[in-house]
Amino acid sequence: MNTVSVIGQGYVGLPLAIEIASSSFRCFGIDNSNLVVDKINSGELQNKDINGKKIRKLAKKGLYKCTSDRKFLRNSDVIIFCLPTPLTSNKSIDLSILIGEIKLVKSQIKSSALVIIESTVDTGFTRKLQKYLPENDLAFSPERIDPLNQKWDVKNTPKLVAGLTDKARDRAVEFYSKFIDTVIPCSSLEVAETAKLLENSFRLINISFINELAIFCNKIGIDVQEVIKAASTKPYGFMPFYPSVGIGGHCIPVDPVYLSHKAKEVGAPTSFKIGRAHV
Repeated sequence: MNTVSVIGQGYVGLPLAIEIASSSFRCFGIDNSNLVVDKINSGELQNKDINGKKIRKLAKKGLYKCTSDRKFLRNSDVIIFCLPTPLTSNKSIDLSILIGEIKLVKSQIKSSALVIIESTVDTGFTRKLQKYLPENDLAFSPERIDPLNQKWDVKNTPKLVAGLTDKARDRAVEFYSKFIDTVIPCSSLEVAETAKLLENSFRLINISFINELAIFCNKIGIDVQEVIKAASTKPYGFMPFYPSVGIGGHCIPVDPVYLSHKAKEVGAPTSFKIGRAHV
């Protein structure tokens, strides 16, 4: 049986680990927080997408174990990083958690292991990791988790996959194909990295716009929901977005900053005006 370790057991890593364990793999969910580990193992979950009974059943079968002990990395055939990449207090990108963990565990990763990054990063970042993991096949596959979504989950959401080499990409495609319905190879790490930034930047811009339109509609006395419904009758060139409290989500407000940072770095600056904010 192949062994997989998923580092980070939050809203991305935990559903992924459980889906992996439900397939043909033994999976270790590794988290730095002993509180998180205890809550997962006891069934007292913060993640409402995952059934505590299912976790206990998988654990009883020896297919899933949540732990803070990184010794299990030594025998893992696949290692996936699902760690937060937030912004600093001054709104610049912060990859320190991810880089710090890679530095911490690199000596425990066997050379034959496939290493996959699912954390959101700026374009070109994954390629730079070969300096820490020169002997490993390295891949990137951006997470696509929408918490509490009753229609789309880990298994049926199409998965983008790219590799540092063709071999790494093919290994990652083969791995994900064992438990995800649709796996889509990308020609390069940079294509997959930028696709993730595009997905969430697209959502942020449109959610911000519809929130401002809702204010406009309220001012002139019409129902914004009726306006959206009317516009949605157009069979092409339109996608409905709905007003919400703020722009929401863990990475929707963050990803445009990653895109803007890289654009400035390569001399192609972009300007996103999000409501009253400016990226």
